[in-house]
Amino acid sequence: MMHNLKSQTGGVVFRAVVILFLILIAGFGGLVLYGSKSIYDLFENNQKLKQAIANLTREEQIGYAKVVYQEKIDKTLYTTLKFVETARGNPLETVLEREYTIPGDVVFFDALIVSFHNDQIMTGEKKALYLWRRVYGETMAPSQGFPIETPSRPPRRYGDFPWGVTGPDREMFWEAVWELADDPDFLKQHGIKAVYGNAVYKKLRPGLIYVFKISATGRVYPEMVPDI
Repeated sequence: MMHNLKSQTGGVVFRAVVILFLILIAGFGGLVLYGSKSIYDLFENNQKLKQAIANLTREEQIGYAKVVYQEKIDKTLYTTLKFVETARGNPLETVLEREYTIPGDVVFFDALIVSFHNDQIMTGEKKALYLWRRVYGETMAPSQGFPIETPSRPPRRYGDFPWGVTGPDREMFWEAVWELADDPDFLKQHGIKAVYGNAVYKKLRPGLIYVFKISATGRVYPEMVPDI
């Protein structure tokens, strides 16, 4: 009888150990699964964050300027420069090329910027648009500057922009783009943060190429590289 009791007791203990073991295994498996899910979510969120930062900090080459020659006429220095605007998505394709002679060697490049809110930029939905307006020297009034794009005409770089607007409607958009700055309802409707003018300037020297870039948020600046 004592033997049978011991056997029963041992069986109970064995079953209890097995059950406890199974519970522990199940708990450990769930912990591993939960941990894996957390790591996966973290990795996915990290990838989204990286993409958002990439979209926000993305820059695009939009053209360049270079000095053709500089000369003094009646003790006044003049800079003759070539200005080139390149195609959207292809910096090797020229869509506009002009030559200007500017008094002095400090030259302003004036553009109109259409910027969007950061949340739209981070998703890759939108990025800043621009319209080159004019070039002028520091001794000139901006109103006396030389036009880059033809006034009241859509820029060649945006042949299929903005927002699918084409034909006469597209021309109307770019002709009236200045008015957008004072139309809060339109700006809100299209997620536009601001419409504003921006002029960058450099002291130009022969032997250098001034490559213009625009960020997704609308910052335009020239980057200098040697003219090979």
